[in-house]
Amino acid sequence: MRIKRKHPQIFLPIAVACLISAMNISASAQSKEQTPLQRQIEVQKNRLTSTEAEERRDALMKLSLMRRPEASRAAVASLNDPEPSVRAAAAHALTSAPSGDAASALIPLLQDKLEFVRREVAYALGDTRSHDAVGPLTNLLATDKEMSVRAAAALALGRIKDESAVIALAKAIDERPPKKKAAEYEFVKRAAVESLGEIRSPAGVQVLVSVLSNEGNSLDTRRVAAMALGKIGSNSAVPALQAAFHSDDPYLADAAREALRRLHAPLK
Repeated sequence: MRIKRKHPQIFLPIAVACLISAMNISASAQSKEQTPLQRQIEVQKNRLTSTEAEERRDALMKLSLMRRPEASRAAVASLNDPEPSVRAAAAHALTSAPSGDAASALIPLLQDKLEFVRREVAYALGDTRSHDAVGPLTNLLATDKEMSVRAAAALALGRIKDESAVIALAKAIDERPPKKKAAEYEFVKRAAVESLGEIRSPAGVQVLVSVLSNEGNSLDTRRVAAMALGKIGSNSAVPALQAAFHSDDPYLADAAREALRRLHAPLK
């Protein structure tokens, strides 16, 4: 008896179904091979392609909160995002990457056209603790037109704690800005004073003593100088701190007293 051959086209749907099934099994297996962290990163990485800037920013914030190098690597491409808030979020998300890699990726953004982005990138560079960022940050501290950016650069240098930044910070403290920017520049000066205390270099003591002793400086800046001197711990600062302890301003007096306590020096 002759057996009729079936039309070969009837097998096509079956073949496609088998192929799709095999692909699904493969994808499922691949998914099972991923760790929970890898799956979380993949979810947020996919959200970075959203047309909504707020969703992209939220994804970067979640990657940042993971505090893992793998999560930071997923954020690198977003440094070129057209939306400023997304670029800034990407900068902060990179801080868990190896410090040298993070600094290399972030430093070019110190030239961003927007003040907000440059400021946030400066803060992010401080968080990387990368010594590669010291040169670019000192340049930013000296030259940027926006006082908020210069203050951020000063604070970032304090977080990195590189002694080579002391000279640049001292220059920022002694700078005489234009009168119309004097009030704004006070934030830069105060940030530089604070960072000298964070670096804790004896080379910064004399500058800080001058800031503390100069009644022309704001009380807030003098108070920060007293705190910074307490952190450095140099006995040469004791006379200036003892004088500040007798200030009529209770907050300055308290800061001087705490610094003297750290130095194990008498209040007099």
